[in-house]
Amino acid sequence: MSLFDDLSKFLETRLDEFLRANPHLELRALEDQLRGQEEDAIRLVGDLKRREKQLEDSILETAKDIQQWHGRVEKAKAANRQDLVGPAQEREAALLRQGNHLWGQMKSAKDRIEQTKQLREQVKDKRQEVKTKIAQAATIPKTKTTDWGTAGWNQIPYGFNQPGDPLDESFRRWEAEEELKELKREMER
Repeated sequence: MSLFDDLSKFLETRLDEFLRANPHLELRALEDQLRGQEEDAIRLVGDLKRREKQLEDSILETAKDIQQWHGRVEKAKAANRQDLVGPAQEREAALLRQGNHLWGQMKSAKDRIEQTKQLREQVKDKRQEVKTKIAQAATIPKTKTTDWGTAGWNQIPYGFNQPGDPLDESFRRWEAEEELKELKREMER
């Protein structure tokens, strides 16, 4: 395993631990994931409907071609042009096979549209459940440790370790004091 894989696994583990310790954040992450799935389903339905329309157009075009070649077969038979009847019948048969194939694809697209719509409704219902749980969790009084542990989660991110960051300044002072104490201890030895 590479260093990147180890780091990635470590970060995923830490994130999972953090979310388990803060269930309201886990619910928000789940809601975001469900929103993304719902948007994907909507996009997929749109793509499938466009594909269905393309297939309908192709089927209509193929039907026109079949009619044209059927007429040509009849015309060749009437004129007793056996040299044209066979090839024209083969072309008509090939177009019929193509039409059947396109019809099957269109039916498959319609089935997928319905399945995707059902899936979207399921995701939408689940997302509503999660929203309800989030609202319920918001009404539960928070403890000091929960507030401290998640205070930065909903705030607008800013660059850490920038000049004027009070937390960073506090740590720097403390760390400097600790280093000074350590130096004094070493000098006394």
